Amino acid sequence: MSNIQAQGTPQSESLTTPTVALKLEVAVLPVADVDRAKRFYDGLGWRLDADFVRKDGSRAVQFTPPGSPCSIHLGETPSFYLVVSDIEMAHAELEKRGVEISEIFHRGEGPGRVSGLDPERRSYASLASFSDPDGNTWLLQEVTTRLPDRVDRNVTSFASPTELAAALRRAAEAHGEHEKRTGGQRDENWPDWYAEYMVREQAGEELPL
Repeated sequence: MSNIQAQGTPQSESLTTPTVALKLEVAVLPVADVDRAKRFYDGLGWRLDADFVRKDGSRAVQFTPPGSPCSIHLGETPSFYLVVSDIEMAHAELEKRGVEISEIFHRGEGPGRVSGLDPERRSYASLASFSDPDGNTWLLQEVTTRLPDRVDRNVTSFASPTELAAALRRAAEAHGEHEKRTGGQRDENWPDWYAEYMVREQAGEELPL
């Protein structure tokens, strides 16, 4: 099983250090011809993570350079994705820091944005955006469960105690359902179950039953 790393911060820094990790995970590159760009990056040996048409009709193509924690999207408008484990908490923290950030939204069936969190709180579905003084666009995207093959299973890491605690709460809720299915008996090996659940969740693999 892989090591689980929690990178904390000294208590003296807690007032100035963000409590929610903002992971730079995707840069959107503007391209004139998606298929031509796809052939180019495929020729570089970069991993093709996705190529599909969204519900709004737009095409999503994502590549990841070998060994890189950050991927690229082939698109029209340059922007950068910051992955967060709790978008409401991240949104509130940025507002406190004086950032003019959009409301939280999700993508509906049509081309436009739909106000509010994704009703099912699905990974990758809830977003918010803001821009810096030079017009660079940043998108917050809430991700709690990874799609398959998007992360290295050999390293399970949490960038803050808040993020680790959220993962533990999800594991605890899932383990409660697990104990119900086993007749309500206490599971003496719950630490192993928690660890396996957290590793699989972050790696986007099938979760333990």
